[in-house]
Amino acid sequence: MRHFISLLDISSEEARHILKRASKIKRKLLEGKEHKPLAGKTLGMIFDKASTRTRVSFEVGMFQLGGHALFLHSSATQLGRGEPIEDSARVLSRMLDGIVIRTYGHDILQRFASHSSVPVINALTDLTHPCQILADVFTFEEHRGPIEGKTVTWIGDGNNMAHSWINGSVSFGYKLNIACPEGYCPNEKLLAAARELGADVTLTNDPMLAARDADLITTDVWASMGQEEEQKEREKAFAGFQVNSKLMLEAQPDALFMHCLPAHRGEEVTAEIIDGAQSVVWDEAGNRLHAQKALLEFLLA
Repeated sequence: MRHFISLLDISSEEARHILKRASKIKRKLLEGKEHKPLAGKTLGMIFDKASTRTRVSFEVGMFQLGGHALFLHSSATQLGRGEPIEDSARVLSRMLDGIVIRTYGHDILQRFASHSSVPVINALTDLTHPCQILADVFTFEEHRGPIEGKTVTWIGDGNNMAHSWINGSVSFGYKLNIACPEGYCPNEKLLAAARELGADVTLTNDPMLAARDADLITTDVWASMGQEEEQKEREKAFAGFQVNSKLMLEAQPDALFMHCLPAHRGEEVTAEIIDGAQSVVWDEAGNRLHAQKALLEFLLA
């Protein structure tokens, strides 16, 4: 029994295996071939945060794999009425074959997993979002081939997505440049731990320098869910960290642009870039389905 709380919960070889399976599973779907290794399996999805791509991709993915997904919002369950996390984990893992959790505090996910007898998947916490990186690397490799040895540039907040790109450098072997304003850098402990495992990460406050010769430029909103009251303050801090045509010129001519979505055009990225020829954000979003189907197969089949 395995959990997927972080990319580092699986080996580099296992991460590669999941992406290879994602490619085969996607091809089967496009060819109209049924693939139902999870027939009779059930997946519980506990969500504290709003979601579009994550919820739809897990629900549809479980259905296409022959299983059934149950959406459980914390406000409509005992978990949201004061039942201890540990008790909920013990109960639900006796009824379900796997559990997906999207919540705020990473410690909530860890406590739940430590008392669950079935696989628990991190569908986003304030610390990491590993499912997104599986889809992003899968998308890059569909368009440009192996990501190992390539340069990925993260522009913006040192948030859960930046942390997941850091861990991804261990799993997939790319060089990562991170450009953040002062005071918004990634978690130091997470970065140090990833570097000890071989992550190749460079931090800077200069987005143009970070973008130089990059093969992929990626970003996220300046204020994530739960940070809306900081919007004005963050707009000032991140004013020079927009992904625009000038910044993209610093990257390789065939560099790709990604965004985990939802995006705020005119803030962290211009419409010209996200809707332009270098953008693969719609493939990236669609590939959440295939990457997560491969992950579900790996954990539950």
